[in-house]
Amino acid sequence: MFGSAVTRDFLAAETQALLTRIDGLRAFVEQDTMVPAALLLPRALVGIDALLATERSRLRQLAEAYLVWLQGIGAHASPAEQQRRFVLLRLRLNDHLSQLDLFSEVIVQRSEMEIGAWLSGMDVAAADALCLNDGRLGDAVPIICYLARGPGAAIRRAHTRLPGGVQNPVAIVRVPRERMAGHGIASSLFHEVGHQGAALLDLLPSLRAELADVVRESGVGERFAWKCWQRWVSEIVADFWSVAKLGIGSTLGLMAVVSLPRPFVFRINLTDPHPFPWIRVLISAAFGQHLYPDQQWQDIGRIWCHLYPLENAAPNAQQIVRRLLPTLSDLAARIAGHRPPALDGVNLSEALAHPSRRPVELRRLRGEAASGKDLAMISPVLRFALLGQARWDRRVSAADENREVRSMLTTWARESTLRMAEAAGRQRITSTGQVIPHTSGRTVNLGDHAWTEPVSKG
Repeated sequence: MFGSAVTRDFLAAETQALLTRIDGLRAFVEQDTMVPAALLLPRALVGIDALLATERSRLRQLAEAYLVWLQGIGAHASPAEQQRRFVLLRLRLNDHLSQLDLFSEVIVQRSEMEIGAWLSGMDVAAADALCLNDGRLGDAVPIICYLARGPGAAIRRAHTRLPGGVQNPVAIVRVPRERMAGHGIASSLFHEVGHQGAALLDLLPSLRAELADVVRESGVGERFAWKCWQRWVSEIVADFWSVAKLGIGSTLGLMAVVSLPRPFVFRINLTDPHPFPWIRVLISAAFGQHLYPDQQWQDIGRIWCHLYPLENAAPNAQQIVRRLLPTLSDLAARIAGHRPPALDGVNLSEALAHPSRRPVELRRLRGEAASGKDLAMISPVLRFALLGQARWDRRVSAADENREVRSMLTTWARESTLRMAEAAGRQRITSTGQVIPHTSGRTVNLGDHAWTEPVSKG
């Protein structure tokens, strides 16, 4: 009797303390300060706060139900059962705090001077990179970016499970701080956007099925290579997305990421979803050659092979590489020509690649810019592609490239915020009191290039 009454009162007090912690949590719109240009997309912020508010409400309901149970039939339960139920409640709170910490890490950076606006500009570029040539996916999911340490980028895709089992309302892209120095930021960012795009289009099942057919149809000599491509296809298709959007800037950025000590570059792990670095760069170059033919792709492949000579690899690694190399061109053609069900007969090359990313077009447009043509209204993806091509062609210094990237990001952040404010000012109220935002867009035509700007940032 003593144990049951004492533990009941103890756990009731602990539950009240838990409720106090829940009540102390605040929505991000109430607590974070940032310049307007650094603001998240309204749809993203609303989605995040709505998710967290729903979870807090559920937690409060569970805690109050537990208190009612303690005062009712739970009063006669064993202390061990009372504790078991309380621990489950506390674990649910910890899951919620993990959700909160995840989004807090993303949002708090928006308050940092300059960084906040750059991140907002990266959101704009990521949304542009997600958009297919026919306009699909442009507003499929909100994408928000943040910076972290480490050499590689990562994404927590929208609609995946968060701690506690709830569904993530936004795509969160982590970009390494060292990528902020130039065009390489787009290579990492657009690769992660490619993962989100592949999920939205459900690319992997159909790609794996097609590659499985190739494995069955291949001769003994090629079967091993196609099994490797099948295992690595999730990362391969994200690299394809990046190359299709950026051109050679994607391969240059990838080289910077995987320029590691030689043992890591040739470390082959067939259970890793990533192709090993040495072959991954050549896959990227093969995609570029297939989508945007030019001598530059052979040249960049040769540079990579001089930096990491194959003869310096272990004999087993050399043997595997020689089995993979003959299938590279066929791999690029199959990925480019793949027609997933979601695209209704359109292949990936038609959906993602664009004539404006051909090296000759990028060089022409960059030359016009040098002659005074304003590039400000060209889409973020094309601006990054221009910069990557200029870097390869040695037409821009590292310092100028860095200044241009930061100016681009700040400009996109500022303009998207002004469009958002314009949309808010042009809302109309119906007779029933419903608020209807203005949602039309403005298309800017520059020869073969056009960018339709959404009026609302959300």
